Amino acid sequence: MNTITLEGLVTTTKQLVPGLLVTLLVAMAAAFLGSHYKGSMLLFALLLGLALHFISEDVRCMPGIIFASSAVLRLGVALLGLRLTISNVGALGWQTVLVLLGAVFLTILAGLGLAKLLKIEGRLGLLIGGATAICGASAALAIASVLPKHPQLERDTALTVVGVTTLSTLAMVTYPLLTHWLGFDALTAGKFIGATIHDVAQVVGAGYSLSPAAGDAATITKLMRVAFLMPVLVIISLAVRGEIARQHLETASSAKTPLLPWFTVAFVALMLLNSTGWVSASVQSLASDLSQWFLVVAIAGVGLKTSLKDVTQLGWRPVLMLLLVTLILAVMSALYLLLTR
Repeated sequence: MNTITLEGLVTTTKQLVPGLLVTLLVAMAAAFLGSHYKGSMLLFALLLGLALHFISEDVRCMPGIIFASSAVLRLGVALLGLRLTISNVGALGWQTVLVLLGAVFLTILAGLGLAKLLKIEGRLGLLIGGATAICGASAALAIASVLPKHPQLERDTALTVVGVTTLSTLAMVTYPLLTHWLGFDALTAGKFIGATIHDVAQVVGAGYSLSPAAGDAATITKLMRVAFLMPVLVIISLAVRGEIARQHLETASSAKTPLLPWFTVAFVALMLLNSTGWVSASVQSLASDLSQWFLVVAIAGVGLKTSLKDVTQLGWRPVLMLLLVTLILAVMSALYLLLTR
C-alpha cells in the first residue's frame, strides 16, 4: 500500500511541476516589477499571467496552473490569520468593530444589488462587493475559491482583481488629501483610510504618509476588515450548499462543497494561536511573507487560466459597478466618522 501511495504521489508531483514552474516564474517576474516600479505584485502577476494565457493551452502545464490557483491560494489565505490577534479588536473598540462589520455586509449587499440593477451576473457582484468590503484582491481570490465552479469564474475574478487593485492605488493617493479636506484628525483619518482602501499595502502606504498615528490606526482598522473574511467565506459556503440542495443536484456534487472550507478553519486557528503571544515576531514575519508569495503565485495561476479577450468582452457595466461600490463604502465611512467625531 505504501509503495502504491508513494508512486501515486510521485506521479501527481510530476504532473504538477511544469505548471507550477510557469506560475512561479510569472510570480518572480511580478515581484521584480513590483519592487522596482513600486506597484502591486498581485496586479503585475495577473497582467503577466493574462499575457501568457496561451501557455495554459498546453496540457502539460494545466494541472500545475490549476493547483496554483486553488490549493496554493487557500494556503495563502490561511496564513493571513497570523497577521491578526484578538487584541486588534480591543484596540479598535467594540463599537468600531460592529460598525465595520455592518459596513462590510452593506458593501457586499450593494455589490449584489448593483449587479441585479445593471443586469450583471450575481457572481460578479459578490466578488466585487466582497473584494471592496474586505481586503481587495486577496478577498476576491478567497471568495472565488468557495463559489461553485463556472466557466466564467476565472474571468470574473481577473476583472475584479484588476479593478480593485487599480482603484486601491488611486485611493492611496487621493484619500489622504480627502481626509485633510474633511478636517479629520490623525486617528480619524487613519480609521477612514483603513475602512475604505481595498488592499493592505495601499492602506499602510496611505496611512503612514499622513503620520505614524494615522498609519497605526489605518493598519489596525484594515486588519479588522481582513478578520471578517472568515465569516463571509463561511456564509457564502453555506449559501452555496443551500443552493445546491434547492436545485436537487446529485449527492456527489453536494459533497464537493464542505460545510466549512478548511482554510477558513486554519485562518481562525492561526489567529487564535497568534493571540496567545507564543508566536515570535520572526515567525509572524515569515508567515506574512509566505502568505504574500502564495497569493502572488495563485493570482499568476488565475491570470494564466483567463482569456484577456473574455475579460474585455464584459463591457462598461462591471467597471461602473466597481466605481459605485467603492464610492458607497467611502461615503458610508465618511458620514459615520463625521457624525461621531
